Amino acid sequence: MKIFRHYRDVPGAYQGAVVAVGNFDGVHRGHQALIAEAGRKAQERGAALCVLAFEPHPQEFFRPSPQSFRLTPFRVKARLLAELGVDAMFALPFDAQLATKSAQEFVLDVLVGGLAVGCVVVGGDFQFGKGRAGNTTVLAYMGEMEGFGVEIFDAVSDGDEKISSTAIRAALREGRPQEAARLLGHHWAVEARVEHGDKRGRAIGVPTANMRLVDCLHPAFGVYAVRASILEDERVVARHNGVANFGIRPMFESKVPLLETLLFDFAGDLYGKHLSVELIAYLRPEMNLPDLASLKAQIAKDAEAAKAILAKVTI
Repeated sequence: MKIFRHYRDVPGAYQGAVVAVGNFDGVHRGHQALIAEAGRKAQERGAALCVLAFEPHPQEFFRPSPQSFRLTPFRVKARLLAELGVDAMFALPFDAQLATKSAQEFVLDVLVGGLAVGCVVVGGDFQFGKGRAGNTTVLAYMGEMEGFGVEIFDAVSDGDEKISSTAIRAALREGRPQEAARLLGHHWAVEARVEHGDKRGRAIGVPTANMRLVDCLHPAFGVYAVRASILEDERVVARHNGVANFGIRPMFESKVPLLETLLFDFAGDLYGKHLSVELIAYLRPEMNLPDLASLKAQIAKDAEAAKAILAKVTI
């Protein structure tokens, strides 16, 4: 998948494309269905399938916060979109200049003048332009005037519930990763480089891979059954089941939350490696244990509980 950080001077292969527009945070089942519909349109037209998204997320621009709410940092989102067969991603910098474009200017400058879109596919609640003044009615009217197609895709529901990034964030913050996975269509994962820690785990015979969660949502503090992938050049080179603690470690009063993962059946050096850790199931909240012997015993119990759960996981 080609990635463009601009919308001007687009190569001819990506002009006239069918373009799915949205933030696609999480690339959940609703996003997957919308992109699949855009893919069918692209195949009918013999055109490229493209995605237009914004970096950073507009909410981060308008309401900056020390802790990110994002489900998928950029590199994770890009990889998930590529796996869906997207030919190109236009990751437009969301800055003051773009934020002040009116809905009409966005269509004429970005969609028509820049990308020369053939068809645009959006969700029914899509809003765009300064003050979010543009909606699907405006987009459809301008598409008719400017000669590009507009497809409005209905939201995907699970029973009576609309699948949304908001619902997935709530599930993760409340310690319900299995519910998040059901809505996502895949297990939610965090990715980061493994850092040097205080090596307390190594001292008690349970070495952990320590990761700081940056540019993504913080899930509920506690212990999880996990599945970890070691990545090299965006490729998975090894997978291991494991157990992980995310939080401030009450015994040691950490100031910054860490994800500490014990990989089963692994021996080696992970420092500096890029790790993707999927949260499979929530086991328990963090505990303030009296001493290192109690901690080691509790980790052993958690590991056994995680192994029992992971043995039943098929995806």
